[in-house]
Amino acid sequence: MYRPPFLQPGDKVALVSPAGSIEANYIHDAMEILRTWELHPVTGVHVCEKQGYFAGSDEQRREDMQWALDNEDIRAIFCTRGGYGSMRIVEQLDYSAFQGSPKWLIGFSDITVFHSKLNTLGIESMHAPMPKNFKNSSPQAMQRLREFLFGNISAYQIPAHPFNKEGLIKAELTGGNLTLLHCLRSTPLECKRQSPVLFIEDVGENLYALDRMLQSLKLSEKFERLQGLIIGHFSEMKGLHFGKNADEIIRELMEEYNYPVCFGFPAGHDEQNFPLIMGATIEMEITAQGTSILFLND
Repeated sequence: MYRPPFLQPGDKVALVSPAGSIEANYIHDAMEILRTWELHPVTGVHVCEKQGYFAGSDEQRREDMQWALDNEDIRAIFCTRGGYGSMRIVEQLDYSAFQGSPKWLIGFSDITVFHSKLNTLGIESMHAPMPKNFKNSSPQAMQRLREFLFGNISAYQIPAHPFNKEGLIKAELTGGNLTLLHCLRSTPLECKRQSPVLFIEDVGENLYALDRMLQSLKLSEKFERLQGLIIGHFSEMKGLHFGKNADEIIRELMEEYNYPVCFGFPAGHDEQNFPLIMGATIEMEITAQGTSILFLND
């Protein structure tokens, strides 16, 4: 996998809205934060457009994404928010210029669609807070995002969790929002790498729907092909009468697999949303004392 160049002070970065609509105050606040990072933020023409649920029409959102992908002066693309809409435009874009001069793409939730697309192109991307979440993300998560973007890639040390499965593995990190990964199954955007480490998170789903998605992926032998699993936040879950919480549902599913499983990684729809480099080769060691995750130099 190719790792885009890290950012330098003064670099131009783009804010674009490929999915749900966003209010202008979030854009203003995010640009102020990025300026304190010594970056030069610019926006797509349609960044605050609104057409029903979406940030403008498919064509407007596609136009802004294409501009950000093609413009060689732009060194990173911040997707402003998730919601829904990326799947409607992802395959309408031309990635040829981007492949010739890759740059970081940052986002999570619905932006899982773009992480999956870049994975098929062999280019790393960053699962991390977006402009809509900047002010609600913890200072620690935002600081780690800044460090990662500027090339200071430190290892994670995660506290022990009673549901963890111990082991040591080295493999490529893939994944993102579970609902989107389930929707992308058997499409050209599904990760084709053999034996990756899968990261999953989600928000606002019914617990029975979580179980159903996991069982569906199990039937498609998704979990048999993994070398490891990382569980992020499953926030604001519904249907609590299901009888098990999200971690318990996942633990039960994992009983028949022998690879390492890390519960409690601080990423997803929560203020503790720490960055992950999707497509990177990681070394993950899980012991009784906790989990260490190291991003290797590709």
